[in-house]
Amino acid sequence: MKRLVVLAPNWLGDAVMALPAIADVRRALPHAEMTVAARPSIAPLFTMVSEVDRSLVIDTHLRETASELANQGFDTALLLPNSMRAALVVALAGISERWGYRANLRGTLLTRAIDRPSGLHQAEYYQQLVHALGFPNGPMEPRITVSPSLRATAAALLRDAGWDGRAPLVALAPGAAYGAAKRWPPERFAALAASLAADGVQSVMTGAAADRPTADEVSCAFQSPSLLTLVGRTDLPTLAGVLATCRALVTNDSGAMHLAAAAGTSVTAVFGPTDERATRPLGDAHQVVTFPVWCRPCMLRECPLDHRCMRGVDAAAVAAAARRTL
Repeated sequence: MKRLVVLAPNWLGDAVMALPAIADVRRALPHAEMTVAARPSIAPLFTMVSEVDRSLVIDTHLRETASELANQGFDTALLLPNSMRAALVVALAGISERWGYRANLRGTLLTRAIDRPSGLHQAEYYQQLVHALGFPNGPMEPRITVSPSLRATAAALLRDAGWDGRAPLVALAPGAAYGAAKRWPPERFAALAASLAADGVQSVMTGAAADRPTADEVSCAFQSPSLLTLVGRTDLPTLAGVLATCRALVTNDSGAMHLAAAAGTSVTAVFGPTDERATRPLGDAHQVVTFPVWCRPCMLRECPLDHRCMRGVDAAAVAAAARRTL
């Protein structure tokens, strides 16, 4: 094996959770050229991963993606997504070795198809794949490298948003791409920010442009200019720099949660419809807050009932958990 391409998961959180498996492959193949192929929104993550030689932005169209991969001369493809599309892409690209989990009737398109395990954390799920392929597993905690230049860019952006450079910062990520059911109510984030402000801790909201309506609700409920916002103002590497500058992050189950943990920032995560046993942030520095209710984890994008799993989590409980991480 000389040239390996790893097809990355399509969601930020999953991509971060795949980093330990990628590190396992790098340790076993120190001299192979490793490229990670990812969607445009995910590819910048791998510029912060020392085990990866380069990242490749791939098209969303099947044949264009296959053509792009074929032009690179890869001899082996490791498929982290379980989709039939991922298997079709590498088969059409003519890559001779195609490895991945046997899923979605794609086994015949793979040269090494591994049976899928169940009941694992997502990071362990990816590590089980590479272990079954013959690569010994190392630590299960994802890690990224946030460079000094990224930290400087993040600090400048924070100052532009109103930070004085001295007050301790806690990041808030009130959005969630999966659906509204994963979002802790905005008024609870506002109450949390107020509680932290009483301790002299300043809060800064982060998120994508799509999170602005939720962030606006938090701002309206808080009603103080001391709550900073960078929502819609950061690309992925800059977001990592901001999170690395903060002492902690309070978040829903989201990609930012995993990015912060990988950057070495302590996380307090509120889980409702999703299963913390499968996607909690990895490491001893983090806190997970839930509310016991019969219907969770339901894994639904929208709650058909009263959203009790999230509304049952009060701001005082989250504030207490966050203070343990500061």
